[in-house]
Amino acid sequence: MYTVKEVAQKMDISPHTLRFYENQGLFPHVIRNEYNVRQFSNEDLDWVRIVQALRTTGMRLSEVKRYVDLCEVGNSTMEERSKLITNQRENAEMELAKMKKKIRILKEKEYYYEDLFLKEGLDYRNPKLKG
Repeated sequence: MYTVKEVAQKMDISPHTLRFYENQGLFPHVIRNEYNVRQFSNEDLDWVRIVQALRTTGMRLSEVKRYVDLCEVGNSTMEERSKLITNQRENAEMELAKMKKKIRILKEKEYYYEDLFLKEGLDYRNPKLKG
C-alpha cells in the first residue's frame, strides 16, 4: 500500500491533485486506514495512470468520471469505454500534430537566428527595424 505522498512521487503528480481526483471518485477503490490516511494499492496505481493519461490529453473531468463509472459497471460497457478511449486518442493525436507544427516554426526561427549570429547580420524580420 502507498500513501498519497508516495504515489505522488512515484507517478509524478501533485499530492493535491491526487486528493482532488480521489474526492471526485476517480479512484474508486482507494481505502483509508485507521488514521483516515488514503492507502493506494497497485491496482489503484493503474487507475492513477489512466486518469493521468486522460487528463493530460485534455479529457474533461466529467468525461473521466464517466469512464471510471463505466469501468465500475463492468463488461457490458466495454464498447462505450472503447469509444471514449479511441476518441481521446484521436483528439490527442490531432493536438500533437498541431504542436509539432508549432515546434517546426520555432526550429525555423532558431535556425534563422543561428544564421544571423554566424553572419553577424541584422534582423530584417524584426518589425522594429522596418520603416
